[in-house]
Amino acid sequence: MSASSMGCLPPARLALAGVSLLVLAGAAQGQQSAVTLETLSVEGSGVGAGGGGAPGRSQPETARGPVPGYVASRSATATKTDTPIIRTPQSISVVGAQQIEAQRSQTISEAVRYTPGIYANQFGPDTRLDWFLIRGFSATETGLFRDGLQLFQTSFANYRIDPFGAERIEVLRGPAATLFGGSPVGGLVNIVSKRPTTEPLHYLELGGGSFNQRYAAFDLGGPADSSGHWFYRLTGKLQNSDAQVRFAPEDRYYIAPSFTYKPDGATTFTVLTSFQRDETGGAGQFLPYSGTVRPNASGLRISRTLNASDPLVDSYTRNQANLGYEFEHHFDDVWTFRQNFRFSFTEVRDSRYVGNGYANASETELARYGFLTTPRAGLFTVDNQAQARFSDGYFGHTVLMGVDYKRYSLSDNQATTFPVPSLNILSPRYFQTAATPLPYRVINQQLQQTGLYLQDQVALTDRLTFLIGGRQDFVSNVVQDKLVLANSTVRDETAFTGRLGLIYNFDNGLAPYVTYGTSFNPTAGVDGNNRPFKADKGEQIEVGAKLQPVGWNTFFTVAAFDLVRSNVLTPNPANVFTNLQIGAVRSRGFEASATANLAEGLNLVASYTIYGLRTIEGTSLDLGRVPVGIPENFASLWADYTIPVGDWKGFGFGGGVNYVGRSYADVANTLTVPEYVTFDAVVHYERDGWRAAVNLQNAGDKRFVSSCSTATACFYGTQRRITASLGYRW
Repeated sequence: MSASSMGCLPPARLALAGVSLLVLAGAAQGQQSAVTLETLSVEGSGVGAGGGGAPGRSQPETARGPVPGYVASRSATATKTDTPIIRTPQSISVVGAQQIEAQRSQTISEAVRYTPGIYANQFGPDTRLDWFLIRGFSATETGLFRDGLQLFQTSFANYRIDPFGAERIEVLRGPAATLFGGSPVGGLVNIVSKRPTTEPLHYLELGGGSFNQRYAAFDLGGPADSSGHWFYRLTGKLQNSDAQVRFAPEDRYYIAPSFTYKPDGATTFTVLTSFQRDETGGAGQFLPYSGTVRPNASGLRISRTLNASDPLVDSYTRNQANLGYEFEHHFDDVWTFRQNFRFSFTEVRDSRYVGNGYANASETELARYGFLTTPRAGLFTVDNQAQARFSDGYFGHTVLMGVDYKRYSLSDNQATTFPVPSLNILSPRYFQTAATPLPYRVINQQLQQTGLYLQDQVALTDRLTFLIGGRQDFVSNVVQDKLVLANSTVRDETAFTGRLGLIYNFDNGLAPYVTYGTSFNPTAGVDGNNRPFKADKGEQIEVGAKLQPVGWNTFFTVAAFDLVRSNVLTPNPANVFTNLQIGAVRSRGFEASATANLAEGLNLVASYTIYGLRTIEGTSLDLGRVPVGIPENFASLWADYTIPVGDWKGFGFGGGVNYVGRSYADVANTLTVPEYVTFDAVVHYERDGWRAAVNLQNAGDKRFVSSCSTATACFYGTQRRITASLGYRW
């Protein structure tokens, strides 16, 4: 469905303006309505409203607080208001801290493996950052959010969040630009941080396992004074480990202090900070298709533990920091103001040798080149929101008005060297020197984006809710090339994005819905003629249904979608070092999920995704074909049971299965990466505040390739990982 065929943006502007006039007129009338607003109840997200309660405490769920078990009922990611998921006309999945703990997820990528529509770890267990494909499109660079604010990452200046610091992880599928501005058309991942608790919380955990892993974690929180105005939380983790390839560490130091000040029942001020240092290496092996997916010319397969780099140069260090706050004040029963602010900083040093195919006909010598990058980036974001809940005499409204601002500053330095001594895959010889890398990219970039947005959740009846929203963005992107001044560029863009949604809630818990939305995502860089790229754009129509049966702690979803992304970068067949911006890719598919507490102690998560991904505009090489490295079919099932009564009370066990379909390793779709199935398992025991567990990921040690981006760049998946943990809560 193309934008030209829909012709919807001008009507969306008119509809939005009409609703705004109706809202303002209704507010002036101040009449009472027969339509209740309880269905769109917005509870205070501060600690005083029950958010961030200690695990095991019975408190009302809020969009920023703990998930009670596996089944979440509220979220703010799709609407920026604390809204029941059953009344949100868009696909969203929530992974809570209890599920993260049960599966012993080591990364955010691992934590979302049982979620529909998202394929994580596209490039295997990358020790540097998390990779996400949502509905077939990358969400890694611009689709990572923390507490509703973007963590923009590009040119190797990236961020990584340890899942131990997450209260919940929310995956929103489909365009989200109406509220968040520049963001991927396929969706985004929003990580909600752990917050101060109203009740005392004390938790310590020790663990270790495969690849010489050892770690210690702690989570402390509660009131900081006797008056009930100050609350705190201190979360941290220290890890010492090896990666699954030789000669590469995977060490992490993470600490996240936070505090909340609540002077009265109407005002909440929460400071959220985190500091993290990562020391690792061996990332991105870039192994050839021949020798990984298929045997090579000598009938061999490359070992999964082979480090294609060299301990002499292979190192990756990252220091990142986040400092921010959330302020909320309720003026009265109608008006609420919120301001969310954060400054994020990251500095990276990434040095390695990178695989580049074979250097001999027998395919036993890996060709390599040297790579070095030292980027630094700062990200300033602030989001101001005014929310009004009222009735206009006919309909109930939850109106959200906002203005947000983002400034991203990047200092990027990249260097390479050719040649680097080759590496024998049978008898690798390390500590081989090469020439000092020479810079090929030295730039300073500053991206600024200001957005004005307006949204209304209209309760047309007690059962029928209409959502309408619109946003105007203003973007300035300045790139200063210090090596070739002529390549320096300035690009200013404006864009309007909109969203329409309709959902009907039956008494039995069934809620069919339909939604339409557009996206806008600025693209950095220039083409072969030094012309700056345009922002990529997209649109989607989605039809689905949600089911939350009355009296059952379960949640089921199905959704069908038709999504088109335009202005996609396409490799230039005349110059492999440049891209053409002539591409468009279409994704049509179906998703289904189930999250359930089927009986006391029994939790289940299941999902299924299938879609067709095709290049509908491009060059003769890729037109009509599937983009490389993207599986179009995957499914998962996880179940965990804890015996609730009797002599075996507290003993539990569980397991999961993940299926990922085939993908392609080349633009012509002649090289296939096979489908694969992996299994997970867990055994655990809980008693008197203690919890001991043993988790197995890829329990059968299945050898598989996660994906290939070219015939010389394939990536092995996760090997079997065993993790034992012992935690105590008091």
